Amino acid sequence: MSQPIGPNAGPQRIVCLTEETTEWLYLLGEEQRIVGISGYTVRPRRAREEKPRVSAFLDGKIDKIVALEPDLVIGFSDMQAALADKLIRAGLNVFITNQRSVAEILGTMRLVAGLVGAHAKAEAWIADWQQRTDALAAVAQGWPRRPRVYFEEWDEPKISAIQWVSELIGLAGGDDVFPELAQQRMGRDRVVADALEPARRAPDVIVGSWCGKKFRPEHVAAREGWRDVPAVRDSRLHEIKSCDILQPGPAALTDGLQQLHRLFADWAAHARLPAIHPTNA
Repeated sequence: MSQPIGPNAGPQRIVCLTEETTEWLYLLGEEQRIVGISGYTVRPRRAREEKPRVSAFLDGKIDKIVALEPDLVIGFSDMQAALADKLIRAGLNVFITNQRSVAEILGTMRLVAGLVGAHAKAEAWIADWQQRTDALAAVAQGWPRRPRVYFEEWDEPKISAIQWVSELIGLAGGDDVFPELAQQRMGRDRVVADALEPARRAPDVIVGSWCGKKFRPEHVAAREGWRDVPAVRDSRLHEIKSCDILQPGPAALTDGLQQLHRLFADWAAHARLPAIHPTNA
């Protein structure tokens, strides 16, 4: 067991069952507390070299996790409830977060920072993020109009953007074409039942992030009834990798947001807008 980092300094040996907590602790300079990570972790890259991988997303190596003698295990969402139950029954302290909005992501980041005594560093990071986000909004105000955006989280069935992604679309300068579905916290409640409904909503930009497999824009463009969708007509179908936008933590707020903004800025620079004809005097 490692020696305490300082008086009342919080958990010393943390297992992170999802990537966003690992990335956040590294950003805070508290990576020495991490003793185990998810096998899906790619951010930061060095975490995979420095920390043992002890879990997938839905399950983990219980014996290996217990052997690490963690004083806290941190996971995410109801989807890890069964894994959390096993770890609790093994006698471990387990903390499960369930953030679904940008505000909840920031709140969770503050909470984790508080656990490790890094409140000041967290507030500095968040203030810098807010400043950069405000700068993106100022740029978008100069566009002729905001692009209409369809974000597809899965293809069969079609699942539209979760709340934080929908909000990031707005922060990046676009408008989600399914804002009503974004408010639903569960993926099954964000299924687009009518295959033609995304086409009817005429998105200018389509962004795919099919968690677990590569986005195939050519398959989307070939869907029956989608040929005249502005995004298809203008070849505005793009992928953002799930590790950059579907992790409810720093990656989505930074890389995910920046990638969305770049796509929308490029659209705004080349958008086909209706011609404005002067009226006769």
